[in-house]
Amino acid sequence: MPGRRRFLQSLAALAAAQARPLRAQAPGRLAESPFGLGVASGYPGPDGMVLWTRLLGVPDSASVPVRWEIAHDERFSSMAGKGELEATAEWAHSVRAEPRGLEPGRWYFYRFIAGGQASPVGRTRTSPAAGSAAPRLRFAFASCQQYEQGWYGAHRHLAGEDLDLVAFLGDYIYESSWGRDHVRKHGAGVPTTLDEYRARYALYKSDPDLQRSHRAFPWIFTWDDHEVVNDYAGASPGDQPPSRTFLARRAAAYRAFYEHLPLPEAMRPGDDGAMRIYTHLDWGRVARFHVLDDRQYRDAQACRAPGSRGAPIVSPQSCPELNDAARTLLGAEQERWLDGTLAASRARWNVIVQQTLMAQLDRKLGPERQFWTDGWDGYPAARRRLLETIRRTRVRNAVVIGGDVHSSWVADLKPDFDDASSPVVASELCGTSITSQGPSQRMVEALMGENPHIKFGRGDRRGYVRASVAGGRLDADFVVMDSVKIRDPKSEVLASFAVEDGKPGPQRA
Repeated sequence: MPGRRRFLQSLAALAAAQARPLRAQAPGRLAESPFGLGVASGYPGPDGMVLWTRLLGVPDSASVPVRWEIAHDERFSSMAGKGELEATAEWAHSVRAEPRGLEPGRWYFYRFIAGGQASPVGRTRTSPAAGSAAPRLRFAFASCQQYEQGWYGAHRHLAGEDLDLVAFLGDYIYESSWGRDHVRKHGAGVPTTLDEYRARYALYKSDPDLQRSHRAFPWIFTWDDHEVVNDYAGASPGDQPPSRTFLARRAAAYRAFYEHLPLPEAMRPGDDGAMRIYTHLDWGRVARFHVLDDRQYRDAQACRAPGSRGAPIVSPQSCPELNDAARTLLGAEQERWLDGTLAASRARWNVIVQQTLMAQLDRKLGPERQFWTDGWDGYPAARRRLLETIRRTRVRNAVVIGGDVHSSWVADLKPDFDDASSPVVASELCGTSITSQGPSQRMVEALMGENPHIKFGRGDRRGYVRASVAGGRLDADFVVMDSVKIRDPKSEVLASFAVEDGKPGPQRA
Protein backbone atom coordinates (compact mmCIF):
# COMPACT_ATOMS: atom_id res chain seq x y z
CA MET A 1 0.00 0.00 0.00
CA PRO A 2 2.24 2.86 -1.24
CA GLY A 3 -0.27 5.53 -0.14
CA ARG A 4 -0.27 4.21 3.40
CA ARG A 5 3.54 4.01 3.50
CA ARG A 6 3.84 7.61 2.29
CA PHE A 7 1.36 8.71 4.90
CA LEU A 8 3.24 6.96 7.73
CA GLN A 9 6.48 8.60 6.53
CA SER A 10 4.77 11.98 6.62
CA LEU A 11 3.58 11.26 10.19
CA ALA A 12 7.17 10.64 11.27
CA ALA A 13 8.37 13.83 9.60
CA LEU A 14 5.60 15.83 11.22
CA ALA A 15 6.39 14.43 14.67
CA ALA A 16 10.00 15.58 14.22
CA ALA A 17 8.85 19.00 13.10
CA GLN A 18 6.59 19.35 16.13
CA ALA A 19 9.58 18.83 18.39
CA ARG A 20 11.34 21.91 16.94
CA PRO A 21 10.80 25.38 18.42
CA LEU A 22 8.00 27.39 16.86
CA ARG A 23 8.94 30.31 14.62
CA ALA A 24 7.28 33.70 14.71
CA GLN A 25 4.26 33.90 12.44
CA ALA A 26 3.73 36.46 9.69
CA PRO A 27 1.55 39.53 10.41
CA GLY A 28 -2.16 38.77 10.24
CA ARG A 29 -1.73 35.18 11.37
CA LEU A 30 -2.49 33.63 14.72
CA ALA A 31 0.11 34.36 17.37
CA GLU A 32 1.41 30.80 17.52
CA SER A 33 0.88 27.52 15.72
CA PRO A 34 -2.83 26.91 16.37
CA PHE A 35 -2.79 23.15 15.80
CA GLY A 36 -0.60 22.07 18.71
CA LEU A 37 -3.16 19.51 19.85
CA GLY A 38 -3.30 17.82 16.46
CA VAL A 39 -6.31 16.56 14.53
CA ALA A 40 -8.50 13.49 14.89
CA SER A 41 -11.41 11.67 13.27
CA GLY A 42 -14.02 9.28 14.56
CA TYR A 43 -17.31 7.42 14.23
CA PRO A 44 -17.08 6.44 10.55
CA GLY A 45 -20.32 5.78 8.69
CA PRO A 46 -20.85 4.68 5.08
CA ASP A 47 -21.00 8.29 3.84
CA GLY A 48 -18.99 10.28 6.38
CA MET A 49 -17.35 10.63 9.77
CA VAL A 50 -16.43 13.25 12.38
CA LEU A 51 -13.33 15.45 11.91
CA TRP A 52 -11.93 17.35 14.91
CA THR A 53 -9.35 19.91 15.98
CA ARG A 54 -8.94 22.54 18.70
CA LEU A 55 -7.12 25.82 18.15
CA LEU A 56 -4.51 27.10 20.58
CA GLY A 57 -3.22 30.65 21.04
CA VAL A 58 -6.57 32.30 20.40
CA PRO A 59 -7.71 35.14 22.71
CA ASP A 60 -10.53 34.03 24.99
CA SER A 61 -13.00 36.49 23.49
CA ALA A 62 -12.16 35.79 19.84
CA SER A 63 -14.03 33.73 17.29
CA VAL A 64 -11.95 32.28 14.46
CA PRO A 65 -13.16 30.97 11.10
CA VAL A 66 -11.79 27.49 10.40
CA ARG A 67 -11.92 25.84 7.00
CA TRP A 68 -11.99 22.06 6.75
CA GLU A 69 -11.13 20.01 3.69
CA ILE A 70 -11.36 16.31 2.89
CA ALA A 71 -9.80 14.77 -0.20
CA HIS A 72 -9.17 11.52 -2.01
CA ASP A 73 -5.39 12.08 -1.83
CA GLU A 74 -2.98 13.53 0.72
CA ARG A 75 -1.97 16.34 -1.67
CA PHE A 76 -5.61 17.53 -1.78
CA SER A 77 -5.63 17.63 -5.57
CA SER A 78 -8.90 15.64 -5.71
CA MET A 79 -11.30 17.21 -3.22
CA ALA A 80 -14.22 15.29 -1.73
CA GLY A 81 -15.68 18.01 0.50
CA LYS A 82 -15.01 21.29 2.29
CA GLY A 83 -16.70 23.78 4.56
CA GLU A 84 -16.20 26.48 7.16
CA LEU A 85 -16.78 26.45 10.90
CA GLU A 86 -16.48 29.01 13.69
CA ALA A 87 -14.16 28.25 16.60
CA THR A 88 -15.51 30.02 19.69
CA ALA A 89 -14.36 30.40 23.27
CA GLU A 90 -17.58 28.75 24.47
CA TRP A 91 -16.24 25.37 23.30
CA ALA A 92 -12.53 26.09 23.93
CA HIS A 93 -12.07 26.92 20.21
CA SER A 94 -12.68 23.28 19.29
CA VAL A 95 -14.45 22.45 16.05
CA ARG A 96 -15.89 19.31 14.51
CA ALA A 97 -16.99 18.77 10.93
CA GLU A 98 -19.29 15.95 9.85
CA PRO A 99 -18.92 15.64 6.07
CA ARG A 100 -21.57 13.62 4.28
CA GLY A 101 -22.00 12.25 0.77
CA LEU A 102 -18.66 10.43 0.74
CA GLU A 103 -18.13 7.05 -0.87
CA PRO A 104 -18.50 3.98 1.38
CA GLY A 105 -15.59 1.75 2.24
CA ARG A 106 -12.68 3.99 1.26
CA TRP A 107 -9.87 6.07 2.74
CA TYR A 108 -9.70 9.88 2.76
CA PHE A 109 -7.33 12.62 3.91
CA TYR A 110 -8.39 15.73 5.82
CA ARG A 111 -7.03 18.97 7.25
CA PHE A 112 -8.07 22.26 8.82
CA ILE A 113 -6.94 25.79 7.92
CA ALA A 114 -7.08 28.77 10.29
CA GLY A 115 -5.17 32.03 10.54
CA GLY A 116 -3.41 31.32 7.27
CA GLN A 117 -1.98 28.05 8.58
CA ALA A 118 -2.80 24.45 7.74
CA SER A 119 -3.09 21.67 10.28
CA PRO A 120 -1.30 18.34 10.05
CA VAL A 121 -2.97 16.01 7.56
CA GLY A 122 -5.05 13.21 9.02
CA ARG A 123 -6.10 9.96 7.40
CA THR A 124 -9.59 8.56 7.90
CA ARG A 125 -12.12 6.33 6.22
CA THR A 126 -15.76 5.52 5.76
CA SER A 127 -17.30 2.22 6.77
CA PRO A 128 -18.58 -0.23 4.14
CA ALA A 129 -22.04 0.31 2.66
CA ALA A 130 -24.91 -0.87 4.83
CA GLY A 131 -25.48 -4.58 4.33
CA SER A 132 -22.29 -5.13 2.36
CA ALA A 133 -19.83 -7.91 3.06
CA ALA A 134 -16.37 -6.40 3.46
CA PRO A 135 -13.52 -8.92 3.02
CA ARG A 136 -12.15 -8.15 6.48
CA LEU A 137 -12.21 -5.75 9.40
CA ARG A 138 -9.08 -4.72 11.30
CA PHE A 139 -9.32 -2.83 14.57
CA ALA A 140 -7.45 -2.26 17.79
CA PHE A 141 -8.53 -1.32 21.28
CA ALA A 142 -6.70 0.39 24.12
CA SER A 143 -7.30 2.14 27.44
CA CYS A 144 -5.73 3.71 30.53
CA GLN A 145 -2.95 6.10 29.51
CA GLN A 146 -1.70 7.69 32.76
CA TYR A 147 0.54 10.47 31.44
CA GLU A 148 3.08 10.45 34.28
CA GLN A 149 3.72 6.72 34.41
CA GLY A 150 5.12 6.25 30.93
CA TRP A 151 5.77 7.47 27.42
CA TYR A 152 3.20 6.71 24.74
CA GLY A 153 5.36 4.32 22.74
CA ALA A 154 2.33 2.06 22.38
CA HIS A 155 0.62 4.79 20.37
CA ARG A 156 3.70 5.08 18.15
CA HIS A 157 3.42 1.38 17.33
CA LEU A 158 -0.37 1.57 17.04
CA ALA A 159 -0.06 4.31 14.39
CA GLY A 160 2.01 1.94 12.24
CA GLU A 161 -0.56 -0.87 12.27
CA ASP A 162 -2.73 -1.74 9.27
CA LEU A 163 -6.13 -0.94 10.82
CA ASP A 164 -9.57 0.37 9.92
CA LEU A 165 -10.59 1.61 13.35
CA VAL A 166 -9.43 2.16 16.94
CA ALA A 167 -11.72 1.78 19.98
CA PHE A 168 -10.56 3.63 23.09
CA LEU A 169 -12.16 2.17 26.21
CA GLY A 170 -11.71 4.80 28.88
CA ASP A 171 -9.28 6.65 31.13
CA TYR A 172 -8.11 8.86 28.26
CA ILE A 173 -6.89 11.26 30.96
CA TYR A 174 -6.21 10.79 34.66
CA GLU A 175 -7.41 13.35 37.13
CA SER A 176 -4.98 12.20 39.81
CA SER A 177 -1.26 11.67 40.22
CA TRP A 178 -0.32 8.22 41.48
CA GLY A 179 2.07 5.36 40.88
CA ARG A 180 5.84 5.04 40.92
CA ASP A 181 8.82 5.91 38.72
CA HIS A 182 7.19 8.79 36.87
CA VAL A 183 8.79 9.84 33.58
CA ARG A 184 6.96 13.21 33.45
CA LYS A 185 4.51 15.22 35.54
CA HIS A 186 1.02 16.65 35.26
CA GLY A 187 2.38 19.92 36.65
CA ALA A 188 -0.97 20.74 38.27
CA GLY A 189 -3.29 19.46 40.96
CA VAL A 190 -6.48 17.44 40.61
CA PRO A 191 -8.89 19.19 38.20
CA THR A 192 -12.37 20.13 39.41
CA THR A 193 -13.33 23.04 37.10
CA LEU A 194 -13.87 23.26 33.35
CA ASP A 195 -10.66 25.22 32.79
CA GLU A 196 -8.68 22.66 34.78
CA TYR A 197 -10.11 19.69 32.87
CA ARG A 198 -9.42 21.51 29.60
CA ALA A 199 -5.81 22.00 30.65
CA ARG A 200 -5.45 18.31 31.53
CA TYR A 201 -6.76 17.23 28.13
CA ALA A 202 -4.49 19.73 26.38
CA LEU A 203 -1.49 18.28 28.23
CA TYR A 204 -2.31 14.71 27.22
CA LYS A 205 -3.13 15.65 23.64
CA SER A 206 0.15 17.52 23.24
CA ASP A 207 1.95 14.15 23.17
CA PRO A 208 3.26 13.58 19.60
CA ASP A 209 2.76 9.80 19.65
CA LEU A 210 -0.86 10.11 20.74
CA GLN A 211 -1.37 12.69 17.97
CA ARG A 212 0.22 10.32 15.47
CA SER A 213 -2.15 7.54 16.47
CA HIS A 214 -5.15 9.83 16.08
CA ARG A 215 -4.04 10.99 12.62
CA ALA A 216 -3.72 7.44 11.30
CA PHE A 217 -7.27 6.07 11.84
CA PRO A 218 -10.79 7.00 12.92
CA TRP A 219 -11.54 6.27 16.58
CA ILE A 220 -14.62 5.47 18.64
CA PHE A 221 -14.78 6.08 22.40
CA THR A 222 -16.25 5.30 25.72
CA TRP A 223 -15.13 6.70 29.06
CA ASP A 224 -14.40 5.28 32.48
CA ASP A 225 -13.89 6.93 35.86
CA HIS A 226 -10.66 8.94 35.62
CA GLU A 227 -12.13 11.30 33.05
CA VAL A 228 -13.98 12.63 36.13
CA VAL A 229 -12.74 11.12 39.43
CA ASN A 230 -11.66 7.66 40.57
CA ASP A 231 -14.49 5.14 41.05
CA TYR A 232 -17.33 7.64 40.73
CA ALA A 233 -20.81 6.16 40.27
CA GLY A 234 -23.50 7.96 38.31
CA ALA A 235 -24.37 11.21 40.06
CA SER A 236 -22.16 10.44 43.05
CA PRO A 237 -18.41 10.72 43.62
CA GLY A 238 -18.78 7.19 44.94
CA ASP A 239 -17.91 7.75 48.57
CA GLN A 240 -20.64 10.36 49.23
CA PRO A 241 -24.28 10.88 48.21
CA PRO A 242 -25.03 12.83 45.01
CA SER A 243 -24.62 16.58 45.32
CA ARG A 244 -24.86 19.71 43.18
CA THR A 245 -21.14 20.25 43.67
CA PHE A 246 -20.24 16.87 42.20
CA LEU A 247 -22.74 17.19 39.35
CA ALA A 248 -21.15 20.54 38.42
CA ARG A 249 -17.71 18.90 38.43
CA ARG A 250 -18.98 15.97 36.36
CA ALA A 251 -20.58 18.36 33.86
CA ALA A 252 -17.25 20.21 33.49
CA ALA A 253 -15.40 16.94 32.92
CA TYR A 254 -17.96 15.71 30.38
CA ARG A 255 -17.82 19.01 28.49
CA ALA A 256 -14.01 18.85 28.29
CA PHE A 257 -14.29 15.23 27.05
CA TYR A 258 -16.59 16.41 24.26
CA GLU A 259 -14.40 19.40 23.38
CA HIS A 260 -11.24 17.32 22.93
CA LEU A 261 -12.38 14.23 21.03
CA PRO A 262 -13.95 13.58 17.59
CA LEU A 263 -17.41 12.87 18.95
CA PRO A 264 -20.48 13.55 16.80
CA GLU A 265 -22.52 16.69 17.37
CA ALA A 266 -25.36 14.46 18.59
CA MET A 267 -23.28 13.72 21.72
CA ARG A 268 -22.94 17.39 22.70
CA PRO A 269 -23.62 17.77 26.46
CA GLY A 270 -27.14 18.87 27.36
CA ASP A 271 -28.08 21.80 29.55
CA ASP A 272 -27.95 19.49 32.57
CA GLY A 273 -24.37 18.45 31.71
CA ALA A 274 -25.32 14.87 30.82
CA MET A 275 -24.08 13.21 27.62
CA ARG A 276 -25.44 10.18 25.84
CA ILE A 277 -22.37 8.40 24.49
CA TYR A 278 -23.73 4.86 24.15
CA THR A 279 -24.41 4.02 20.53
CA HIS A 280 -23.83 1.39 17.87
CA LEU A 281 -21.74 1.46 14.70
CA ASP A 282 -22.10 -1.00 11.81
CA TRP A 283 -19.29 -2.24 9.58
CA GLY A 284 -21.43 -3.49 6.70
CA ARG A 285 -22.70 -6.97 7.55
CA VAL A 286 -19.35 -7.92 9.04
CA ALA A 287 -19.68 -6.43 12.52
CA ARG A 288 -21.75 -4.24 14.77
CA PHE A 289 -19.95 -2.34 17.55
CA HIS A 290 -22.24 -1.82 20.56
CA VAL A 291 -20.58 1.03 22.51
CA LEU A 292 -21.60 1.18 26.20
CA ASP A 293 -21.39 3.68 29.06
CA ASP A 294 -21.00 1.97 32.43
CA ARG A 295 -20.35 5.12 34.50
CA GLN A 296 -23.08 7.70 34.00
CA TYR A 297 -26.10 5.60 34.97
CA ARG A 298 -24.79 3.03 37.44
CA ASP A 299 -25.91 2.45 41.00
CA ALA A 300 -23.36 3.26 43.71
CA GLN A 301 -20.90 0.48 44.51
CA ALA A 302 -22.17 -1.99 47.09
CA CYS A 303 -21.01 -1.61 50.68
CA ARG A 304 -18.76 1.38 49.98
CA ALA A 305 -17.94 3.28 53.16
CA PRO A 306 -18.25 7.10 53.25
CA GLY A 307 -14.86 8.73 52.73
CA SER A 308 -13.26 5.61 51.23
CA ARG A 309 -10.54 6.11 48.62
CA GLY A 310 -11.96 3.57 46.21
CA ALA A 311 -14.49 0.81 45.67
CA PRO A 312 -14.03 -2.05 48.14
CA ILE A 313 -13.32 -5.75 47.64
CA VAL A 314 -16.00 -7.70 49.52
CA SER A 315 -17.35 -11.18 50.04
CA PRO A 316 -20.99 -11.94 49.20
CA GLN A 317 -21.51 -13.04 52.79
CA SER A 318 -20.33 -9.73 54.26
CA CYS A 319 -22.16 -7.63 51.65
CA PRO A 320 -25.67 -8.96 50.88
CA GLU A 321 -26.37 -5.82 48.83
CA LEU A 322 -23.96 -7.18 46.20
CA ASN A 323 -26.53 -9.67 44.87
CA ASP A 324 -29.52 -7.33 44.86
CA ALA A 325 -31.32 -8.16 41.59
CA ALA A 326 -32.35 -4.53 41.07
CA ARG A 327 -28.81 -3.16 40.94
CA THR A 328 -27.60 -1.93 37.54
CA LEU A 329 -24.30 -0.95 35.95
CA LEU A 330 -25.77 0.45 32.73
CA GLY A 331 -29.06 1.90 33.96
CA ALA A 332 -32.49 0.57 32.99
CA GLU A 333 -32.81 2.65 29.81
CA GLN A 334 -29.40 1.63 28.45
CA GLU A 335 -30.08 -2.01 29.33
CA ARG A 336 -33.28 -1.90 27.25
CA TRP A 337 -31.45 -0.17 24.40
CA LEU A 338 -28.67 -2.80 24.43
CA ASP A 339 -31.17 -5.67 24.44
CA GLY A 340 -32.81 -4.09 21.39
CA THR A 341 -29.66 -3.35 19.40
CA LEU A 342 -28.30 -6.85 20.06
CA ALA A 343 -31.57 -8.48 19.02
CA ALA A 344 -31.82 -6.32 15.88
CA SER A 345 -28.25 -6.92 14.73
CA ARG A 346 -27.80 -8.83 11.49
CA ALA A 347 -24.03 -8.62 11.68
CA ARG A 348 -21.86 -11.72 11.64
CA TRP A 349 -19.91 -10.42 14.65
CA ASN A 350 -21.22 -8.38 17.58
CA VAL A 351 -18.47 -6.53 19.44
CA ILE A 352 -19.56 -5.15 22.81
CA VAL A 353 -17.32 -2.14 23.46
CA GLN A 354 -17.18 -1.39 27.19
CA GLN A 355 -14.78 -0.32 29.88
CA THR A 356 -13.73 -3.16 32.15
CA LEU A 357 -13.42 -6.92 32.79
CA MET A 358 -16.80 -8.65 32.49
CA ALA A 359 -15.82 -12.17 33.55
CA GLN A 360 -16.18 -13.05 37.21
CA LEU A 361 -12.83 -12.72 39.01
CA ASP A 362 -12.68 -14.23 42.49
CA ARG A 363 -9.85 -12.31 44.17
CA LYS A 364 -9.50 -14.47 47.29
CA LEU A 365 -7.38 -17.63 47.31
CA GLY A 366 -9.05 -20.65 48.85
CA PRO A 367 -12.70 -21.52 49.45
CA GLU A 368 -13.82 -18.02 50.47
CA ARG A 369 -14.67 -15.65 47.60
CA GLN A 370 -14.14 -11.90 47.27
CA PHE A 371 -15.05 -9.51 44.46
CA TRP A 372 -14.13 -5.95 43.48
CA THR A 373 -17.27 -3.86 43.50
CA ASP A 374 -16.36 -1.24 40.88
CA GLY A 375 -16.46 -3.66 37.92
CA TRP A 376 -19.08 -6.13 36.69
CA ASP A 377 -18.40 -8.28 39.77
CA GLY A 378 -20.06 -5.50 41.76
CA TYR A 379 -23.22 -5.87 39.66
CA PRO A 380 -23.60 -9.63 39.11
CA ALA A 381 -27.36 -9.56 38.50
CA ALA A 382 -26.91 -6.95 35.74
CA ARG A 383 -24.16 -9.04 34.15
CA ARG A 384 -26.34 -12.12 34.24
CA ARG A 385 -29.22 -10.24 32.61
CA LEU A 386 -26.96 -9.22 29.73
CA LEU A 387 -25.47 -12.68 29.21
CA GLU A 388 -28.91 -14.29 29.42
CA THR A 389 -30.09 -11.88 26.72
CA ILE A 390 -27.20 -12.96 24.49
CA ARG A 391 -28.12 -16.61 25.11
CA ARG A 392 -31.88 -16.19 24.74
CA THR A 393 -31.81 -14.07 21.58
CA ARG A 394 -28.97 -16.13 20.07
CA VAL A 395 -26.79 -13.10 19.38
CA ARG A 396 -24.29 -14.13 16.74
CA ASN A 397 -20.63 -14.18 17.74
CA ALA A 398 -20.75 -11.88 20.78
CA VAL A 399 -17.25 -10.67 21.70
CA VAL A 400 -16.79 -8.37 24.69
CA ILE A 401 -13.76 -6.06 24.70
CA GLY A 402 -12.63 -4.15 27.77
CA GLY A 403 -9.80 -2.47 29.66
CA ASP A 404 -9.62 -0.60 33.01
CA VAL A 405 -7.84 -3.28 35.07
CA HIS A 406 -4.32 -2.59 33.69
CA SER A 407 -3.85 -6.24 32.81
CA SER A 408 -4.72 -8.64 29.99
CA TRP A 409 -7.40 -11.32 30.34
CA VAL A 410 -9.08 -13.79 27.98
CA ALA A 411 -12.19 -15.58 29.20
CA ASP A 412 -15.31 -17.57 28.44
CA LEU A 413 -18.47 -15.64 29.36
CA LYS A 414 -21.42 -17.58 30.77
CA PRO A 415 -24.59 -16.53 32.61
CA ASP A 416 -23.63 -18.43 35.78
CA PHE A 417 -19.89 -18.63 36.46
CA ASP A 418 -20.47 -20.85 39.49
CA ASP A 419 -22.25 -23.56 37.49
CA ALA A 420 -19.93 -25.76 35.43
CA SER A 421 -22.86 -26.68 33.16
CA SER A 422 -23.77 -23.06 32.37
CA PRO A 423 -23.20 -22.55 28.61
CA VAL A 424 -20.50 -20.32 27.17
CA VAL A 425 -22.42 -17.60 25.31
CA ALA A 426 -19.72 -15.01 24.50
CA SER A 427 -15.98 -14.43 24.37
CA GLU A 428 -14.03 -11.83 26.32
CA LEU A 429 -10.82 -10.03 25.36
CA CYS A 430 -9.71 -7.56 28.02
CA GLY A 431 -6.63 -5.50 27.15
CA THR A 432 -3.87 -4.08 29.29
CA SER A 433 -3.15 -0.36 29.70
CA ILE A 434 -1.19 1.99 27.48
CA THR A 435 0.95 3.07 30.47
CA SER A 436 -0.95 2.66 33.75
CA GLN A 437 0.71 0.34 36.24
CA GLY A 438 -0.88 -3.06 36.80
CA PRO A 439 -0.87 -5.99 39.22
CA SER A 440 2.08 -8.34 39.64
CA GLN A 441 2.21 -11.39 37.41
CA ARG A 442 2.51 -13.57 40.50
CA MET A 443 -0.87 -12.29 41.68
CA VAL A 444 -2.47 -12.75 38.25
CA GLU A 445 -1.28 -16.35 38.00
CA ALA A 446 -2.59 -17.12 41.47
CA LEU A 447 -6.02 -15.68 40.63
CA MET A 448 -6.27 -17.72 37.43
CA GLY A 449 -6.27 -20.87 39.55
CA GLU A 450 -9.42 -19.63 41.28
CA ASN A 451 -11.25 -18.80 38.04
CA PRO A 452 -11.35 -21.75 35.59
CA HIS A 453 -13.30 -19.83 32.91
CA ILE A 454 -10.29 -17.49 32.46
CA LYS A 455 -7.85 -18.78 29.83
CA PHE A 456 -5.12 -16.15 29.97
CA GLY A 457 -3.95 -13.43 32.33
CA ARG A 458 -0.96 -11.10 32.32
CA GLY A 459 -0.39 -8.07 34.54
CA ASP A 460 3.19 -6.93 33.97
CA ARG A 461 3.13 -5.62 30.38
CA ARG A 462 1.60 -2.52 28.75
CA GLY A 463 0.22 -2.15 25.22
CA TYR A 464 -2.96 -2.72 23.20
CA VAL A 465 -4.94 -5.46 21.43
CA ARG A 466 -5.00 -5.83 17.64
CA ALA A 467 -7.91 -7.73 16.12
CA SER A 468 -8.85 -8.93 12.66
CA VAL A 469 -12.11 -10.42 11.41
CA ALA A 470 -11.75 -12.48 8.23
CA GLY A 471 -12.34 -15.98 6.92
CA GLY A 472 -14.93 -16.96 9.50
CA ARG A 473 -12.94 -16.10 12.61
CA LEU A 474 -11.77 -13.26 14.79
CA ASP A 475 -8.06 -13.19 15.60
CA ALA A 476 -6.65 -11.10 18.44
CA ASP A 477 -3.01 -10.33 19.25
CA PHE A 478 -2.01 -8.87 22.61
CA VAL A 479 0.73 -6.42 21.57
CA VAL A 480 2.98 -5.21 24.39
CA MET A 481 5.97 -2.89 24.79
CA ASP A 482 9.28 -3.89 26.34
CA SER A 483 9.10 -0.74 28.51
CA VAL A 484 7.01 2.41 28.96
CA LYS A 485 9.96 4.18 30.59
CA ILE A 486 11.68 4.82 27.24
CA ARG A 487 10.32 6.88 24.36
CA ASP A 488 10.87 4.37 21.55
CA PRO A 489 10.24 0.86 22.90
CA LYS A 490 10.21 -2.39 20.99
CA SER A 491 6.96 -4.33 20.72
CA GLU A 492 6.09 -8.00 20.64
CA VAL A 493 2.98 -10.18 20.50
CA LEU A 494 2.54 -11.60 23.98
CA ALA A 495 -0.30 -13.99 23.10
CA SER A 496 -2.75 -14.66 20.27
CA PHE A 497 -6.30 -15.97 20.49
CA ALA A 498 -9.02 -16.78 17.97
CA VAL A 499 -12.81 -17.02 18.10
CA GLU A 500 -14.38 -19.22 15.46
CA ASP A 501 -17.67 -18.24 13.83
CA GLY A 502 -20.50 -19.93 15.71
CA LYS A 503 -18.27 -21.26 18.51
CA PRO A 504 -18.30 -18.93 21.56
CA GLY A 505 -15.15 -19.04 23.63
CA PRO A 506 -11.66 -17.85 22.62
CA GLN A 507 -8.96 -20.42 21.86
CA ARG A 508 -5.19 -20.11 21.61
CA ALA A 509 -4.33 -19.24 18.01
